[in-house]
Amino acid sequence: MLGPGAVAVLTALAVAGCSSGPSSSSSSSASSGSAGSATASAGASGSAAAQSGGGNQLQSDYQKVIKDVLPSVVQITTATGLGSGIVYDDKGDIVTNAHVVGTATSFAVTLAGSTRPLDATLVAGYPDSDLAVIRLSSPPGGLRPAVFADSTKVELGQITLAMGSPLGLSSSVTQGIVSATGRTVSEPRTEGSPGAVIGNMVQTSAAINPGNSGGALVNLDSRVIGINTLAATEPEANGAAAPGIGFAIPASTVTSIADQLIKDGKVTNSGRAALGITARTYFDQDYRPAGAVVVAVTAGGPAASAGLQPGDVITRIGDTPVDSLNSLTTALASLAPGSKVTVTYSRDGRSATAEVTLGTLATP
Repeated sequence: MLGPGAVAVLTALAVAGCSSGPSSSSSSSASSGSAGSATASAGASGSAAAQSGGGNQLQSDYQKVIKDVLPSVVQITTATGLGSGIVYDDKGDIVTNAHVVGTATSFAVTLAGSTRPLDATLVAGYPDSDLAVIRLSSPPGGLRPAVFADSTKVELGQITLAMGSPLGLSSSVTQGIVSATGRTVSEPRTEGSPGAVIGNMVQTSAAINPGNSGGALVNLDSRVIGINTLAATEPEANGAAAPGIGFAIPASTVTSIADQLIKDGKVTNSGRAALGITARTYFDQDYRPAGAVVVAVTAGGPAASAGLQPGDVITRIGDTPVDSLNSLTTALASLAPGSKVTVTYSRDGRSATAEVTLGTLATP
């Protein structure tokens, strides 16, 4: 059973199995049926709303947003699969998930409303935040860059539309609401993803399926509030997707990372909190994970300035228990550089605390 605020085992919306072809026709057919059901449900809701006088306006709002933003959402194909992306500028830069890009350096990009793939190459990626930028080799005229929102203003209950190519069905749209904000989510480690831990994610009830990764989560102001990235899975259902629980990287993170990748070809300011240590999981006498042991401390870094030393075993960050390196990483991902936090640790069998002003995670 999950505790309050806990997130089930997650699966990245990997590109594998999303490519079109004879083997995917049955999936596409089934997905089309699901989409039809969703549309019918939305239509029923719309009809009910219409009876109260608001349905026609809401439908018009939806259609305007789709007309405004869907032309900015593209399909990205690699040698191993398929995902989505968002036109970032009129120079042909497209932002997407790093796990969509994987290890590829060249891509076929299909613009909305087109069947002709365009060549694109990798600009750079930042797997720690699961973001990457690719660039069209010959950008056509009339590209429609998306407009990104201030994701700090995203609120619970806001209506959202998820746009992308789920199961290879290009230019698809699903609808839902913002069901939570500030989620810290751990991605699974796969061939195309190092298992990033991403903080401040937007949770949505809009359906997100394989192939949606890298697509747009949009508000009714036609602004992108996040990049569709993950769907929760149910451990007790053999990893089946948990309906209505998806996650998007917030727009503020997307624009910060994308701007750096485009300008410098790398990330120079991660915007992620760090203690300034190297650590590993600590195991107690019963071989159970019981903390994160400090292996090395960066001279002059936050931990060193607070008096932490190699050999200290961190057991809590603020009010969050730490029983492994992964839980330490997750706790830090929910915090911001410059914030102050109480670190509880054990040294020579004695518990102690230190007040640490967090630094910024170094980038490669």
